[in-house]
Amino acid sequence: MHAVSPVTKRYFIELAFNGNAYHGWQIQPNALSVQQVVDRVLGQVLRQPVNTVGCGRTDTGVHAQQLFAHFDLDGNIIADNEAKVLNSINALLPPDIAAKNIFEVANHAHARFDAIKRSYAYYIHFNKNPFLNGLSWRLRDKPDITAMNEAAQFMMAYQDFSCFSKSHTQVFTNNCQLMHASWEWLSEERLVFRISADRFLRNMVRAIVGTLIAIGNGKQQPTYIHEVLQSKDRRAAGTSVPACGLYLTEVVYPWDLCEKQR
Repeated sequence: MHAVSPVTKRYFIELAFNGNAYHGWQIQPNALSVQQVVDRVLGQVLRQPVNTVGCGRTDTGVHAQQLFAHFDLDGNIIADNEAKVLNSINALLPPDIAAKNIFEVANHAHARFDAIKRSYAYYIHFNKNPFLNGLSWRLRDKPDITAMNEAAQFMMAYQDFSCFSKSHTQVFTNNCQLMHASWEWLSEERLVFRISADRFLRNMVRAIVGTLIAIGNGKQQPTYIHEVLQSKDRRAAGTSVPACGLYLTEVVYPWDLCEKQR
């Protein structure tokens, strides 16, 4: 008589984290990552090994207001008990990582490949503020936001963003479909850049911000962004800005992806 194999179910977990203590989301040797901590805690709570697959990777020191990952479980451990399981997970996670939601999805659902939109925000401040230390980038001089927004709109006509990507990354294409890119004053002393696309390349947002800041500081004209993008050369773009100001803010999936999507 053969034992019946347990039913494998797939779940999405929604996370938020302060990235200052971590070498990004993805597990890597000899460095602490958010994924490593999350997998360990999930394994403790669910009492079986858990290997999450994230919606993407974040660099060292980058934060996330919303990041999704999926994982598979044998059996109905979470069934109709998501709230209790979520509380147990948060009790074991460190203070700088929070589990916001957990829910069953279709077995074919994929946190990375099924995402149709990702959004980032980059925060800048100008006065010394201990409450923003490590959570925003401090600049001395205020840039010309009109010039930066003009250049940001020029970017919308392009799809190949090779000039903003780290070299030697293992991707099949450097094409991305931008959906939004703009700067906005939050107050007299705080500035934010918001950008959305179907996908992003490694270091892409930080390189874009650095290039636009150079334009905002008058080092280049807004039309310079055309030259940068057409070069397809990382050396033509600006310096990457620090990770502390960068946040993954939203990841969007098709409405019919999840059986219990909220």
